[in-house]
Amino acid sequence: MHFTTLRLIGFKSFVEPVELPIETGMTGIVGPNGCGKSNIVEALRWVMGETSAKKMRGSEMDDVIFGGSTSRPARNIAEVTLSLDNSERAAPARFNEADILEISRRIERGSGSLYRVNGNDVRARDIQLLFADLASGAHSTAMVSQGRVGALIGAKPAERRALLEEAAGITGLHSRRHEVELRLKAAETNLERLDDVIGALNDQMRGLQRQARQAQRYRKIAEQILEKEATLLHIRWVEASDAKNSSVKQLASLERVVAERTQAAASASRRRADTQQALPKLRNTAVRAAAELQRLTIALKELDNEEYRVSESSAEISRRLEQIKGDIARENDLAKEAVETIARLEAEHSNLQSNKIEEANAIEAAQAALSEARETLLTEENKLAN
Repeated sequence: MHFTTLRLIGFKSFVEPVELPIETGMTGIVGPNGCGKSNIVEALRWVMGETSAKKMRGSEMDDVIFGGSTSRPARNIAEVTLSLDNSERAAPARFNEADILEISRRIERGSGSLYRVNGNDVRARDIQLLFADLASGAHSTAMVSQGRVGALIGAKPAERRALLEEAAGITGLHSRRHEVELRLKAAETNLERLDDVIGALNDQMRGLQRQARQAQRYRKIAEQILEKEATLLHIRWVEASDAKNSSVKQLASLERVVAERTQAAASASRRRADTQQALPKLRNTAVRAAAELQRLTIALKELDNEEYRVSESSAEISRRLEQIKGDIARENDLAKEAVETIARLEAEHSNLQSNKIEEANAIEAAQAALSEARETLLTEENKLAN
């Protein structure tokens, strides 16, 4: 498996797409200083997984993107694609289905790099292992740069050993071994941490067991509380049912009382209405009785006055009679006249006595009528008040 083509787009000085064929044998690039020969070598290293910006002669990895010139604007994307002939199926199993492997690395300014193999996204580690299996890579001794030969001659035994391992094609195995060792070391660290975690989990488990026992006690107590609350609620329900039944009975009795009181109020209202209808007549009767009483009172006063006058007249007559009797002896000649006068006066006295008896009977009838009217009035007022 060998390189066939190298395509560059926006990488350093190669602003326009450039495709460099790599033929079988030796392929040379000739040109003056500054034409981009070193950029091609750096493009090979970059697409094979170089991660150091300093080795790419830049301060950061975004410096590999074309930065612009006086006549061209800067680019935001750079991409390098390396094609490999895989007709011998020497690639790793996951990449060994196609005859041509196109390995590309694309970088966007401020977003980092993205690796693809035949259009499928892969990790940078996968690309590095792929080229390590091919005895190549970004740090491979096959990439001979200025001063590299002298460095190989004066290399230390460990560096020479790496060169021999790369020549033998076991660099990928050592990379995988190093990765496995790192994983084993991480696993050992995880096991050590696992012991601490197990201890912490045991402590946590003991705490959880205590909490579980507390939870069981709490559950039992909660069940007992629920049972007691249910009993209490049942007792309250029974009491409420009894209270409801007694309340219903009281309500029925009160409803009967209300009905009776309502009927009594209705009958009282009817009686009151009837009384109010009869009240004007009674008031008229009372007014007439009062007027009659007033008239009879006045008449009684007049009769009293008349009686007083009659009494005075009777007294006067008695005095006169005595005077007359005293004068009979002196006035014999006037006896006949005196006898007639006495007879006349006695007749008048009889008439006055009869008139007095009639007036007394009239007064008694008026007083009886007044008493009856007063009793009727008091009865009606009591009915209206009730």
